[in-house]
Amino acid sequence: MVENKRLKVTILYDNTVYDKDLQANWGFSALIEVGKAPKILFDTGGSGDILLNNMKKLGVDPSTIDEVFISHNHYDHVGGLSGFLSKNPDVTVYVPPSFRGVKNAKEVITIKGPIEIHEGIYSTGELEGIEQSLCVKTEKGIVIIVGCSHPKMENILKTASTFGEVYGIIGGLHGTPAESLKGLKLICATHCTQHKEDIKKLFPEAYIEGGAGKVVEI
Repeated sequence: MVENKRLKVTILYDNTVYDKDLQANWGFSALIEVGKAPKILFDTGGSGDILLNNMKKLGVDPSTIDEVFISHNHYDHVGGLSGFLSKNPDVTVYVPPSFRGVKNAKEVITIKGPIEIHEGIYSTGELEGIEQSLCVKTEKGIVIIVGCSHPKMENILKTASTFGEVYGIIGGLHGTPAESLKGLKLICATHCTQHKEDIKKLFPEAYIEGGAGKVVEI
């Protein structure tokens, strides 16, 4: 059953590093692995060279990745896409309507609204005309992977909750007020999060540090 599938999120690209052998840079990317579902590269950071170098050091072979999920059209999330596709063009790329011009990929799918893309794996669809998030059903509940959380957190959580009870969130939280994360059991704030210290203080039991090389398993 979907609920028994394990979720493994490996942060490949972030403003900070968890693994000191990796390179930090402004942006975000993570490898999403869920049971036997296709391996998904969530965003690609701002530099293909840094992304691929970090992947190499983490033992992640680009050719083993099946799909790419782009949250939104900002350079720090799509800048590494062409570099990645130069190594592995045999992928399906999911993009929001605001992002066009993907070249060299096997297939490009534009996601407009909330949809299940694989069993237990969903997109919120592009919210507020700027960004989509990835949602994964685990035995503990829905885990949301976000790029920057440009849409209001209440909108992200409301949409994600249509797939099941939300357990946690991983990724950039931009200017999200700490209070809006109340009730989440896991918060891994990365990249552009402006209120990390507030989130840490308010939710010490839920908060975990991110950084390139960090692996979160649920």
